[in-house]
Amino acid sequence: MGALWISHVTVTDDEAYAKYAALASKAIAAHGGTFIARGGRFVQLEGRERPRNVVVRFPDVETAEKCYRSELYQSALSHARGASERELLIVETVE
Repeated sequence: MGALWISHVTVTDDEAYAKYAALASKAIAAHGGTFIARGGRFVQLEGRERPRNVVVRFPDVETAEKCYRSELYQSALSHARGASERELLIVETVE
């Protein structure tokens, strides 16, 4: 089963977050992830609005979680901490 990595983000430090995004993109690509949505227009219907929303497709939940726990992604994440408020989840897709 495939998986989606979904994050909702409010960026508070553009410069630091840009470093995160560059490194995170490399980690995601290294784990077979492909971006479906990255920023862009959205309509908030319920819950807390975050101006940046990202969706990445992975081959499966395990690979998405392996990406998150990878050394490269954790290095990227060090730039996002303190530079953003965010939620991140992985959900299995329906095939």
